[in-house]
Amino acid sequence: MSTHVLDAVHGRPAHGVPVRLEHRGPGGWIALAERVTGADGRIADLSTGLAAGSYRLVFDTESYLGPQAFYPEVVISFRVEGAGQHYHVPLLLSPFAYSTYRGS
Repeated sequence: MSTHVLDAVHGRPAHGVPVRLEHRGPGGWIALAERVTGADGRIADLSTGLAAGSYRLVFDTESYLGPQAFYPEVVISFRVEGAGQHYHVPLLLSPFAYSTYRGS
């Protein structure tokens, strides 16, 4: 499991964005890993070998965009169908919009 945060306004990687990977269990969401994007905006090692189930990435965008951020947090939920696949979920970020897709 990996992610990549790109700053769409400045056209560069978003360095220093805290990201949390969570899994939905019977009692709610459980944190599995927490990392911060590097100078290249990437986190390559959030997790390995995700089991089938529902997951989400929680991006603390306020720490990158500042206290006036319109979106202080971005949550991307996704489903893992089976083990053995690599999941890469990028975030394209700007102050008033964001987008994502399943990368490779």
